[in-house]
Amino acid sequence: MRNLVLTTFVLCGLASSAQGQQPGQAPVLPVGVVAAKLGPIAKTAEFVGRVEAINRVDVKARVTGYLEAVLFKEGDEVQQGAPLYRIEKDQFKAAVEQARGALERDKAAKILTELDLQRAKELMEKGSGTVVARDKALAADQQTQGSLIIDQANLDTANINLRYTDIISPIAGKVGKTNVTVGNVVGPDSGPITVIVSQDPMYVTFPVSERAFLRAKVGEGGVNRDSIKVALHFADGQTYDKLGTINFVDVTVDRKTDTMLVRATFPNPNSMLVDGQLVRVNLEGGKTDEKVIVPQAALIADQEGVYVFVVDDGKAAVRRVKTGAESGAGIVIESGLSGGEQVIVQGLQGIRPGAAVRANPLPETLVGD
Repeated sequence: MRNLVLTTFVLCGLASSAQGQQPGQAPVLPVGVVAAKLGPIAKTAEFVGRVEAINRVDVKARVTGYLEAVLFKEGDEVQQGAPLYRIEKDQFKAAVEQARGALERDKAAKILTELDLQRAKELMEKGSGTVVARDKALAADQQTQGSLIIDQANLDTANINLRYTDIISPIAGKVGKTNVTVGNVVGPDSGPITVIVSQDPMYVTFPVSERAFLRAKVGEGGVNRDSIKVALHFADGQTYDKLGTINFVDVTVDRKTDTMLVRATFPNPNSMLVDGQLVRVNLEGGKTDEKVIVPQAALIADQEGVYVFVVDDGKAAVRRVKTGAESGAGIVIESGLSGGEQVIVQGLQGIRPGAAVRANPLPETLVGD
């Protein structure tokens, strides 16, 4: 009797289960959904740019001599006027003394010619001198005066060359490696012996196609140049934490590439930007458009393009979409969705078009900003 009751209970349970789901009927799949979000999206454009130092100086020796000392550490930051190299000074000091001696000699000669000229004038006034003697004395005095001017110039040049034996930094910035070492002869023909590049701020230049420029009309009644946000992305995908401002748009179009050069200025307090570095430049305009945003996890790609699954009357339906720029954790949908659709982002593995699904709403933070 006990076995009969148990058998009856099991059969009743199976019958009840069969009533909940008919044989051959596909199960209802639970899926996580997020409503396609319609919101204001700023116009964006991306370009490839290169970092450039605002000031870059190739340091060269201005006099010829033996290099006596290298006074900096390669790669360090230096201030304007900081000593970089020292050239042996002895021959330049000797040149200064030689020029000073010549000047003193001709100063003494000038005193004598002035006295001779004065005597010649007095004798002529008394009638015992001649005009010829006076003129000779005048010419000699003027010639000595000319020698004094030359001597002073030679002394100034010698002092300048002596100062050039101390090679100093003309700007503040980072100094590169030295191309010469102590004991070598350097001079104007030696070429750059090191390079210094300024650090903060930095320029980023990037080419913009003529078509894109005409569409934006930067600074001419279209997009206001001052309202454009300029962001940088490094080669590893990281975003630079400082925004830049456009400060220059070239006045000509490159005939070879049909592009215009645009330049932005970025603060660089931590020297994250390096002269010559390749970066991606993202421009964001001040005006916004209403666009649909969905989580990137909802996107599926096949040979025909990109699509998403949406919940339509309890079933999974395909919507072909055209994607735009990223927006936080989401991506902009240019066409294919109108906003408000329940887009499936979780449980996509077993989904087929027309499959019965049960929508479980997920946090809207998955859509992005």
